[in-house]
Amino acid sequence: MKKILFILSVSSLLFAQTAGSSGLSFLKIGFNARNIAMGDFGVATANDVSALYYNPALIADYVSPQLTFTHNQWMGDVTSELFGASFPLFGLPFAVGVNTTSISDIEVRSRPGEAESTFNVHYFYGSLSTGFYVAENISVGLTAKILYESMFSDDASGLGFDFGIRYKNIIDGLDLAASYSNVGSMNKLRNIETELPTDLRIGAAYNFCFQQIKSNVIVTGGLQQYTKTDDTHFHFGAEIFYDNLIALRGGYMTGYDSKGMTAGFGLLWNNFNIDYAFVPFDFSLGDSHIISLMYTF
Repeated sequence: MKKILFILSVSSLLFAQTAGSSGLSFLKIGFNARNIAMGDFGVATANDVSALYYNPALIADYVSPQLTFTHNQWMGDVTSELFGASFPLFGLPFAVGVNTTSISDIEVRSRPGEAESTFNVHYFYGSLSTGFYVAENISVGLTAKILYESMFSDDASGLGFDFGIRYKNIIDGLDLAASYSNVGSMNKLRNIETELPTDLRIGAAYNFCFQQIKSNVIVTGGLQQYTKTDDTHFHFGAEIFYDNLIALRGGYMTGYDSKGMTAGFGLLWNNFNIDYAFVPFDFSLGDSHIISLMYTF
């Protein structure tokens, strides 16, 4: 039998669609274990195809096509599968992304005793992103995405858009960036209109080299705000990448009731990346384990 605490937590995190709150919280689930391990911020550090989620302006730097897959075993029975691919087209870099998130075997009860039945909840988005330079060190980007949710016998669909900007090397190694995500609308789910979790991020990243230990170091931090609910969070993260082979990562997020610390590591072998992230949750909600695979052509 599922714990009542878990059902209430999932309901508040994923189903909240009342006045003053937003729904489709699966859009808040990070893309790629590297970014999640570094505090799940990514607005200035997503230097691969995962920029399609964090800041499409970073896509302007892509040279080689990439493929990525992420499996996120979130708390309890919440599972996400994320796919991404980047490629050049018409002289511009593009990226496509897919997120499928599901919650399985939610019990239906109208009286004490055994569950009368169970049902699953499904969420989906498919996205197309591009980025380009408007000045020597300034790039902008745009993502358009199709959204879908299915719950019990009801479903709804809609459109969302993300916008991004990045100022690269404002001084040597320092980047400033901002993104504004999930601007759009959904059809009504039965009689309830879902508000998207509009997301503003402003942050910086500094990249420097320790030649003595053959390592590159990235530190990042910034502000995130869900504008519909006035939830404000600060994110911090760091990565030490030794000899272009192994990376150690850590991060911290403020303002969340049930999570704060993040950690992980990555391995690079030829053109193949394997990354892992770990996010512990409080209140007996379990932990999140994220595994990402990426290949660069």
